[in-house]
Amino acid sequence: MTETSTAPSISGLPIVVAVDGSETSYRSAAWAAVEATQYDRPLRIVTSAALPTVWAPDLIWTDRDIESAHDEGRRVVAEAARVARIAAQRPIAVSTEVTFDPITAYLIDESRRAHTLVLGSSGLGALGRGLLGSVSGALTRHAHSPVAVVRSFTGLDPISAGQPVLVGIDGTPNSVPALERAFQEASMRKVGLTALHAWTDYSGSLPSHLDRDFPRAEEEEILAERLAGFGEQFPDVQVSRILVRDRPVHALLGESERAQLLVVGSHGRGGFPGMLLGSTSSALVHSAPAPILVVRPDRTHTQ
Repeated sequence: MTETSTAPSISGLPIVVAVDGSETSYRSAAWAAVEATQYDRPLRIVTSAALPTVWAPDLIWTDRDIESAHDEGRRVVAEAARVARIAAQRPIAVSTEVTFDPITAYLIDESRRAHTLVLGSSGLGALGRGLLGSVSGALTRHAHSPVAVVRSFTGLDPISAGQPVLVGIDGTPNSVPALERAFQEASMRKVGLTALHAWTDYSGSLPSHLDRDFPRAEEEEILAERLAGFGEQFPDVQVSRILVRDRPVHALLGESERAQLLVVGSHGRGGFPGMLLGSTSSALVHSAPAPILVVRPDRTHTQ
């Protein structure tokens, strides 16, 4: 079932947001709506009314059960669309869909045709089960598009909206698409960009004889190389550089408290080719207070 608004049509891949009736998912719908206005993309709101597949000898889903689940799904996407239109603050093209497919597989397929996939981090929604909390990890690992995970904090309030975008730079080519997307986000939000590079997995004070030999100059060169060229491409974005000797997760978590959005690559230093999400990104998805955007290295999403 698809319901489309009468708002003007916008070409290009849509921003897709998954909702389940929880407050967190409605916040993610608001965040996705703002993202859609910034990129001039249509917004697609989806939910799954798939009935639980728990086996029981006498468990039979009736037509009434199915219709009830469908009705609840329609109510959830309608409420999400209402929230999205308020957050957008201008006419926005919105379509909604209720599917009976399992949500994880459905969203992975949807991500093939999405500019960005957005979902809440957790919550037991009106559909009676934690639809999104259990799939955020799977989606950030296997989706074909960038994936944004929104927690209770959305960064859309007037105070937070002035905070910078934070991007993690690991020194590998995998962080370049994330860096480009971070500059785009900062430019559209009219805020600064904080580029953070943590160059060791060791946390705490190092022995003095190791301090003397620590390759800070080399790490400064890595950070400068990654940022080279973006200043000319995005002259309106003021960049603050943070070079810190710390674990990447610890450093990014601390700095994300002062950012409206955290952008990271899908895997970085030491990642295996088949891994779509490194340990740093995985930890941040489940812990970062700010919305986090995970960007794959093989797709820039300019369609």
